[in-house]
Amino acid sequence: MQLSENPQQVWNNCLAVIRDIIPQSSFKTWFKPIIPLKLEDNVFTIQVSSPFVYEYIEEHFIDLISKTLRKELGPNVKLQYSVQVVTNENPVTYPPQGHTYPKNKPVPYPANTGKHIPNPFVIPGLKQLQIDPQLNPGYSFSNFIEGECNRLARSAGLTIAERPGGTAFNPLFIYGGSGLGKTHLAQAIGIAVKERLPEKIVLYVSANRFQTQYVDAVTVKNKLNDFLHFYQMIDVLILDDVQEFVGKEGTQNAFFHIFNHLHQSGKQLILTSDKPPVEMEMQGLEKRLLSRFKWGLSAELQMPNVETRIAILQNKIYHNGMQLDDKVVHYIAEKITTNIRELEGALVSLLAQATLNKKAITPELAEETTEKLVSSSQREISILDIQKAVCGYFNLTPESMLSKSRKREIVQARQIAMYLSRNMTKDSLASIGAQIGGKDHATVLHAFNTVCDLMDTDKHFKQYVSEIERQLKETW
Repeated sequence: MQLSENPQQVWNNCLAVIRDIIPQSSFKTWFKPIIPLKLEDNVFTIQVSSPFVYEYIEEHFIDLISKTLRKELGPNVKLQYSVQVVTNENPVTYPPQGHTYPKNKPVPYPANTGKHIPNPFVIPGLKQLQIDPQLNPGYSFSNFIEGECNRLARSAGLTIAERPGGTAFNPLFIYGGSGLGKTHLAQAIGIAVKERLPEKIVLYVSANRFQTQYVDAVTVKNKLNDFLHFYQMIDVLILDDVQEFVGKEGTQNAFFHIFNHLHQSGKQLILTSDKPPVEMEMQGLEKRLLSRFKWGLSAELQMPNVETRIAILQNKIYHNGMQLDDKVVHYIAEKITTNIRELEGALVSLLAQATLNKKAITPELAEETTEKLVSSSQREISILDIQKAVCGYFNLTPESMLSKSRKREIVQARQIAMYLSRNMTKDSLASIGAQIGGKDHATVLHAFNTVCDLMDTDKHFKQYVSEIERQLKETW
């Protein structure tokens, strides 16, 4: 096809195909507003209304657009965007994001196996394994903002990237609540290793996926050794959400052997968890495996303070080509205090509102959008709040709950307070125990399990707990 064709006609032909493939609502929202601008030197340029639209199309529809354009204009056509930046009169030209995804070199089969290794990340039957690192190029160190909340873990990660397997931080155990950047940091280390040492074989895998692979391996005759051999070839293994191994004895045993082999061979292990090691120990993680998790460095990711939240938003704004008033940025940073994922989600929601409803981004719109995501009186429930609620419900004094009394009603009230504190606060087991009668973390975990068991077997007890929890949520 000749590249002198009218860009509007080319785009109409593409739309005729796209319209039949995606839902009508998506077609109207994302494709109808696109304007084909020009077709020059094998480059087809389309105009979109904002960086948000550009990023959404790149994430969800780029393969579909690329295929239809190649069908119309040939295999060498390139796509380019003209993006109207928010609060900026002049459009900005964006090529497709086209991140350079980290790649591993092909790995030959180990000579001692005598057969191919079934690899869940690649098509079997090849003479060499091309192991996909499973790294997201957006999770780089340049996008990971440093603050007091993550400085230790980030610094350790940078050190590891220089000499994977050759530092005291092996394994690196990163833990913290949901949405605080554990996966981002772990993958950033992997990306940095591939940039500095491209010959290293890096692999990111979730604990859930590892567990699925293990089950598949043991249910197929003579495949467990192949599974172990595959993981023992990795130079930098990143295992996400390792707390999911709790209670899975077979998976723990397999990973124990993989861990030993990699560690003794000077390979790097990076583990993430939403719980510190001590909590996993109380929940049933094998001690021999837990002791190995503690060999290196355990680093906690905490809630970012307001200055760090502002820096995170400014970084996101910069990379999205936006220009926002500082008042808007500060408002969002002060309002969203839960985690980084919700912070960035609020910014995306704000941009979507402005783009799709053709509104200017003002402090008023920021307030309107953010109020839909969080309570206007957002305040984290504290252990003291929970103690007061439990005492009020059972007509007890706070002093009696904190006493050493073994009366049944007081013990149960104390256990309920510990159970709710674990479910409704971010405090550690040790912190909960210290604030509720000076107990240790083992007592808190026992209380939690006792309440869970009673709720399963006693409907009246379950009603007590549910009513107290509802009261707390309505009050705060």
